Amino acid sequence: MNFGEKLIEEFRSTLDRQSQEALHESVNRIVNTKQRGGKVMVVTGSGPNIHEGVTTLIAELIHKGIIDAVSTSSAVVSHEMSGSLDRVFRVNAEALDLDMQYMPRGGLFEISVMNDELLAEIKKEMIVDEELMRKAASLTIHSNIIKAAGNMAYPMGLRGELIAGEILQLARRYSVPFEQIAGYGCDSMTMLGACAEKGLPLLVTIPQLIGGGAVGGAIGDSISVAERSMRLSCMLAESDVIIESAVALTQEIHDGPFECYTGHGIWAWWQGQQTYSLKGKTLVRFDLDENLRKATEMEKAVQEAIDKGLPKTKVAKIPFRMEMSAFARHEGSLPVIGDIGKIWPVMAHDICCALGIKLDFLSASQDTPEGQAMRDWIVDNVKPLNREKMLSNTKMIYISFQNEPKKIYL
Repeated sequence: MNFGEKLIEEFRSTLDRQSQEALHESVNRIVNTKQRGGKVMVVTGSGPNIHEGVTTLIAELIHKGIIDAVSTSSAVVSHEMSGSLDRVFRVNAEALDLDMQYMPRGGLFEISVMNDELLAEIKKEMIVDEELMRKAASLTIHSNIIKAAGNMAYPMGLRGELIAGEILQLARRYSVPFEQIAGYGCDSMTMLGACAEKGLPLLVTIPQLIGGGAVGGAIGDSISVAERSMRLSCMLAESDVIIESAVALTQEIHDGPFECYTGHGIWAWWQGQQTYSLKGKTLVRFDLDENLRKATEMEKAVQEAIDKGLPKTKVAKIPFRMEMSAFARHEGSLPVIGDIGKIWPVMAHDICCALGIKLDFLSASQDTPEGQAMRDWIVDNVKPLNREKMLSNTKMIYISFQNEPKKIYL
């Protein structure tokens, strides 16, 4: 799925001059990094990245060799396990004789819209209350919408909760992260599936572990926090450019226990442990908050406040989010203020044009006709996790153990 230059230029024009310049510089640094064999990592948050088709575009860029590592949220893992976006309809929960004290605000109950083939596949894994689904379909439909997949809809949401427990047991059995096992069964146009196919690392960040219901808990329980922190630090250490996209908390990057340039890694180094440094790297952040740019422009004032042990907010006189601190002080930071639904397709287009790469999928802002068509395409073409495929690929971990020592990403 792709579209023409005209829409790309329309998206570009929505950015102010400073953001256009920052985006242009970001593209140049990424292109230079790829041309010399360097690595690019993406750190994504939840909702907007799914809804704007960004995670699907990232999967495409993984397949094209542009992106080499991903960290994300447990909610995104949950959604990608269900196919990224799906279509649901909502009915009055009371009419289904459901206990209203446990229903979400508004008293509506969601039903997944699925074909017979997918329903038959799910019935192999769990008991499906088809009578409930038939009764819901016979009621007046309140709405029929596209939303982040799985989550609250029956039976896909419940299926994700149940299969998370199975994935957790496999992850513990083979001593690998939950994300790796799940990726073995995910669609190739999800970040999970693309990284699994390419043998690239994808991990949930520690601040974003709790989300996605039971999926988040299972991800957190699959490997220890200490191991997760070390794995994430090694991913960051190997990356030359780090792109942050609509993500609220990024402590592992800017304030992690192993990062020495802006974080707290000095004590890990002091004790002879493995550390890394952000020095010389490029940090790109897509954000709607103008304060990020203001903080970056006040780099010296922020650093002086830290040197004096003073609160940064008092000196800068703007609200400070945790991730703003080191980002603002880092000389390689590039803030791009704008809508990620418009920024990502422009950046992907410019990078691939410079490298002579043809994209087979390009996302678009959901408030455009092209973006609406993109969301339909994702619903129709990005499939939920295939359990049989996951189990088949997981067996290969065991086979590899027979011939060589287990290798983890460090």
